[in-house]
Amino acid sequence: MRARDERRKSVLRMALTAVQLAEVEAKGELNDDGVASAIRKEVRRREDALEMIRQSGRADVIAEDEAQLEILRSYLPQLLTAEEVTAIAREIITETAAASPADVGKVMKLLMPRVQGKADGRMVSQVVRDLLSA
Repeated sequence: MRARDERRKSVLRMALTAVQLAEVEAKGELNDDGVASAIRKEVRRREDALEMIRQSGRADVIAEDEAQLEILRSYLPQLLTAEEVTAIAREIITETAAASPADVGKVMKLLMPRVQGKADGRMVSQVVRDLLSA
């Protein structure tokens, strides 16, 4: 606030509101993972909105939203890469002896607790589907 960075101030207020809303829904104070999850949900919401804005061709709004996304992402922990998720998924596929796309649920059940808060669920699901269909 002292730096008078209005964009950052606006984004942080929005993130704080999202965290407070998540605390109300959880009926208590959130731990670090809960706060990160609330911010990640806000990032996902912004990414989806940005995709729609890109389709409409509004260049003036795109730049502003991308800058806001970068500010939000700077407050999140570093996510696992696709290669790291693939390595963990291969271990679990070996443990469970999963062999077909029908076993996605069995693998995801064991994989998600290991990568919760460290990787995007969509990306994890895609990696598992790719590995089991190959």
